[in-house]
Amino acid sequence: MKRIDNSGENGRREPPARTPEEQENRNVCYANDLAEKQLKKGTASSQTINYFLQKGSVKEKYERIILEKEIELLTAKTEAIKSQKRVEELYSKALSAMRSYNGEEPDDEEDENV
Repeated sequence: MKRIDNSGENGRREPPARTPEEQENRNVCYANDLAEKQLKKGTASSQTINYFLQKGSVKEKYERIILEKEIELLTAKTEAIKSQKRVEELYSKALSAMRSYNGEEPDDEEDENV
């Protein structure tokens, strides 16, 4: 059985990844480092070269900006929905308080519909 070498580039042993995400991030870093070395030496495959050319294109940069803006928009919509729910709860409580000030019994069913 072959042992996995956990030593990094500088010879120091790296601790094993604690999560699958950490392992994936580490592998992405290794792949980027290897691709960089191959690009510098001129030994990179055409797929590697093409990948980095596409990543650096203007179109890719705009697509990244669009994705960031879509995330901001979704976050704002989520916050607006949460805020609307809080406002509705406050209105309901305010109506219930006004009814109790007038001597009326609060109607649970009616409060849920408001």
